[in-house]
Amino acid sequence: MEERGVRNPLGTEPVGKLLRKFAIPSIVSMLVMSFYNIVDQLFIGRTVGLLGNAATNVCFPMTTMCIATALAFGIGGAAGFNLKSGAGEVKKALYFVGNAVAMMLSIGVILSLLVLINLKPLLLFFGAPASNEKISVLAYAIEYAGVLAIGFPFAIVSAGGAHLVRADGNPTYSMLCNLVGAGTNVVLDYLFVMKFRWGMTGAATATVIGQVISFGMVIYYLLHYKTGKLEKKHFIPKAARVFRMLHLGMAQCLNQLAIMVVQIVMTKSLTYYGALSSYGSEIPLACVGIIMKINQVYFSICIGISQGMQPIASFNRGARAFQRVRQTYRLAFTCNLIVSIIAFAIFQIFPTELIRAFGKANESYFLFGKQFLRIFLFMTFLNGIQPITSTFCTAVSEPNKGTFLSLTRQIIFFLPLVLVMPRIFMALGKQGIDGMMFTAPISDFLAAVISIFVVRTVFKKIEKMELADAENA
Repeated sequence: MEERGVRNPLGTEPVGKLLRKFAIPSIVSMLVMSFYNIVDQLFIGRTVGLLGNAATNVCFPMTTMCIATALAFGIGGAAGFNLKSGAGEVKKALYFVGNAVAMMLSIGVILSLLVLINLKPLLLFFGAPASNEKISVLAYAIEYAGVLAIGFPFAIVSAGGAHLVRADGNPTYSMLCNLVGAGTNVVLDYLFVMKFRWGMTGAATATVIGQVISFGMVIYYLLHYKTGKLEKKHFIPKAARVFRMLHLGMAQCLNQLAIMVVQIVMTKSLTYYGALSSYGSEIPLACVGIIMKINQVYFSICIGISQGMQPIASFNRGARAFQRVRQTYRLAFTCNLIVSIIAFAIFQIFPTELIRAFGKANESYFLFGKQFLRIFLFMTFLNGIQPITSTFCTAVSEPNKGTFLSLTRQIIFFLPLVLVMPRIFMALGKQGIDGMMFTAPISDFLAAVISIFVVRTVFKKIEKMELADAENA
């Protein structure tokens, strides 16, 4: 075996300095990814209007599907690479990078073809109200998603590849890959949507071009990988290695898939219960889509801190530097908690201002949006606990615990509540749509409690390994 890489900066530099170095570019990268959809919605809301905003919400599960794939192999590949590097097995580590890229590109092409072939049925399944009108949520969604699907391979490799770049010790370039793509998207969105009036097609085209540029930057870096030269053999997938990556990246992947399932159920429920309410189906569909994307900006910061923590925790776990592993989690946890408290204050104080940024509408729209945002995001101050703990578990080779935590908020708690709470409210003589507001805060609280319990068990296991090493020294 090769000598452990204890001289690597991940094992020697102060944890606080390392977390700043890795987390800040990661935060920027995650914010950029969230802005891809938000920028589209900002321009669409000001030109196409409410129906266009609702259409982007219907299409959002497709984006989440791409992110899930990117995280499965991006984080899984990066974690495998860092664990092997920390243990001194650099030659074996490079296979995780090549296999990750090959899998992301292949799955991206398959997803693109499947979506393009089954576009209308998929959008109806995602919750688009059925309509034969040329101006409708469904018509706009078909126009938008038809272009967006072409960019799936580029979107997946650029998003997942950024984690592989970061794992190589270059978080700044990882950030630039996403930043340049997003900047391109903003400029082209303005030209295509605001100036040329290309509507949904223009917004989607701008997004795809931005993703292609990010993809090119990632591929360029991988061809000049700092740790070692990637050769053809590294890109040939091996089942054992692919399953190992999936095991390590499954927590984040399942979390995104869970979000996608919730998005679909939410969209269908909003359409159904909205039609039974005084608001109609379009207002809840458009409003909640905006609220979810506003929350995504905050959550991107939490995820960015979590991802910045991952290579530090993984390397030091591989090097058996357990004190540094604990220190990394505690510092990242504190940062997430501070961000969450600030976001909570903004959401509660400025709900109307946040929603108005996405375009004009009637008073019913803003009344519903204000109330929904405040209640739905009420437990924001606890929201950062679950993602930081889930990522930490995966980073320290406890992927089963990480996977379980990734399912707690969305699948175990949120999904059943979405199905039950509207019925409870209707039984009490109130609007079913109002019951949906309370699903998120209840789920957030329960997920945070479970996360704290799980991380305590992981810390106890780490302490036992530390004691065993001391006895064998």
